[in-house]
Amino acid sequence: MDIGHLTWRKASRSTSNGGGCVEIAQFPDAAVGVRDSKDPEGPKLVFAPNDWHLFLTGAKAGQFDVP
Repeated sequence: MDIGHLTWRKASRSTSNGGGCVEIAQFPDAAVGVRDSKDPEGPKLVFAPNDWHLFLTGAKAGQFDVP
C-alpha cells in the first residue's frame, strides 16, 4: 500500500505542547490511516471505513474512557 502521497492532518484535539498527538489521512478507497505525529515514519494503522466510523462513534459516546 503506497502511502507516500497521502496528506496527513493532526487531530483537532491534539495540542502543540509535546503531548501525544495523532494524525489521520484519507485513502482514495475511503480507508483511514492513523499515525503518531512524533514518529511519522513509524508504524501506521489502517481502518476500513465502517470500522473507523464505529470507533469514532464509540469514542464520542465515551465507550473507551478510562474509569
